[in-house]
Amino acid sequence: MASSGQSKTEKATPKKRDEARKKGQVAKSADLNGAVVMLAGLMALAAAGSAIAGRMQTAMTDALAHVGDPSIVSRHGVGELLMGALTDTGLAVAPIAGACLVAGVAASVVQVGFKPSAKAAAPDPKRINPLKGLKQIFGPNSLVEGAKSIVKVAVVGAIVAAALVPLLPEMGTYVGMTPRQLVSELVGTIMGIAQRAAVAYLVIGLADLVWQRFRHEKQLRMDLQEVKEEHKQQQLPAEVKMAMRRRQASAARARMMGAVPEADVVVTNPTHFAVALKYDGTKTAPEVVAKGQDLLALRIREIAKEHGVPIVPDPPLARSLHKSVEVGRQIPEELFASVAQILAYVYRVAGRRSSAA
Repeated sequence: MASSGQSKTEKATPKKRDEARKKGQVAKSADLNGAVVMLAGLMALAAAGSAIAGRMQTAMTDALAHVGDPSIVSRHGVGELLMGALTDTGLAVAPIAGACLVAGVAASVVQVGFKPSAKAAAPDPKRINPLKGLKQIFGPNSLVEGAKSIVKVAVVGAIVAAALVPLLPEMGTYVGMTPRQLVSELVGTIMGIAQRAAVAYLVIGLADLVWQRFRHEKQLRMDLQEVKEEHKQQQLPAEVKMAMRRRQASAARARMMGAVPEADVVVTNPTHFAVALKYDGTKTAPEVVAKGQDLLALRIREIAKEHGVPIVPDPPLARSLHKSVEVGRQIPEELFASVAQILAYVYRVAGRRSSAA
């Protein structure tokens, strides 16, 4: 183990980078993704804007024409009218939505490459840990993120203001325009401002990507002892590594068996599985201190008998515990009721024996 006093001055090894990537720890800028998606949406809107407006105009005209039809005043008629409106709306915005989707995926792939990780997508209770969340909110990184947000708003706001203020005197000329002319003028003005803001946002995103990569590299840094240990592990022959894994597994099994005498109950299959549970009241749920199958299950039952630990046959519960709960972990919420019944039974029997003695 590396000492905590050593500073992390060494660059991350390929193995360390690969492990971090499998956990979903990559240098990625959400701002750059947002800027690319915004630009793609604006480009799609500029290219397909006329077609979208025409389709929506046709859909609205058809809907208003059908409203005057007496047959529309029924559940079936209203449903058809709404479905038609939704279909037309979906077809109208589909080009923009598709462009944004493709742009978002492409921006992510360009930043981190296309290497999906099932482990990164798996649910992790640590991500919803309120203490960890508070550390992130009040930590030094939150100050940097807050400063970045202020800079983003200030830069984009300044660009929008610089584009909009010179146009204020001209807005008086909009009075008296026909609705079509007014919409055309406003759309052109808004699109121009939005494009300038999107380009500014893209520059901010590129700067944020540089910062994220610097921060990621800093987090991945290793100290000299960690590099030496990893190099030593890589240099070991396969036979030595296998022997080390066997010794580690044997030591873990010995520790697990040593915890069986302290268990409150052993739930069995009754012969194929055995799971030892302990509940001392200091934790929110009972904990699995040992589990095994076949020969290991037999050994757990033998140790439990030697030390007077109650053994309760419950095949469904034993199989569920063995499959879903690792040693040292608390049981999941869906098994609370079943385990509580067994513990209550064990405590009740223990109380009778104490009274009889």
